[in-house]
This record gives sequence, C-alpha cells and structure tokens, in this order.
Amino acid sequence: MTQPPPPPPGTPAPGTGQGTNGLAVASLVCGILGWLCGIGAILAIILGFVAKNQIRTSGQSGDGMATAGIILGFVSLAIAIIVAIVINT
Repeated sequence: MTQPPPPPPGTPAPGTGQGTNGLAVASLVCGILGWLCGIGAILAIILGFVAKNQIRTSGQSGDGMATAGIILGFVSLAIAIIVAIVINT
C-alpha cells in the first residue's frame, strides 16, 4: 500500500489545525440568532464564508459549523423577506 504524497511546503496537512475556527462558531451562533433578528442572518452568511476560507487554508476544524451557519442565515433571511412581502401586500 502506498502513502499519499505530503502536502506542498507551507500548506498544513488536513486535521492538523489548532482547534475550531472561531468565526465558524460565530457564524453558527449568528445563524441561530438570525431567527430572532435579521442582522444575525446576514452576519451568519458573511462569517460562514470567511470561516470556510480560513478553514481551507489553515486546516482548522469547524467546516460543518460554518456550513450550518450559512444555511441558517440564508433560510432565516429568506423567511424574513417572505414575511415582509406578505405583510406589505
């Protein structure tokens, strides 16, 4: 059985990061709070995409939390837009 080639110099190996990305946690929290206030949904989307980029380059964990924050942000933003349209018609 052959071993996979080592990562290029300067690139951390997957799973060797220093814990969970803080922006991923913030994205998830803002995504949950987005159900209560609209600004949380927008912050969840922005923080989630920034966190995913940082995770990709640093090898930290938290990709699932960032993805969940993005999804929660988009869903709560869509619901807020639909409610605003229904109320104003």
